[in-house]
Amino acid sequence: QVQLVESGGGLVQPGGSLTLSCAASGFSFSSSQMSWIRQAPGQGLEWVSDISSDGTTTYRGSVKGRFTISRNNAKSMVYLQMNNLKVEDTGLYYCAMGEARHIPGQGTQVTVSS
Repeated sequence: QVQLVESGGGLVQPGGSLTLSCAASGFSFSSSQMSWIRQAPGQGLEWVSDISSDGTTTYRGSVKGRFTISRNNAKSMVYLQMNNLKVEDTGLYYCAMGEARHIPGQGTQVTVSS
């Protein structure tokens, strides 16, 4: 079955950095689009970034220039490097697979606070 396990979240001060990781299994990773989705406290799901099977990346406007998505097909891993974090980046971050952005995992919590 499809499994995505997120890790790397934590508490960081504004302006700090974190790198999230997502370990994938149970599907053809190298041929799948992968994404990061987040959910702020009391809010709905919000798309953050995609990376296609050929490595093309897209970002929501508020994170462009601060976040970088990448993938390692040999390890079936997806990463989200987050720099210059802001309070509004706080939330539960999920890894998602496919164009439908399926979320089977539990997410990893990112809290940006002074």
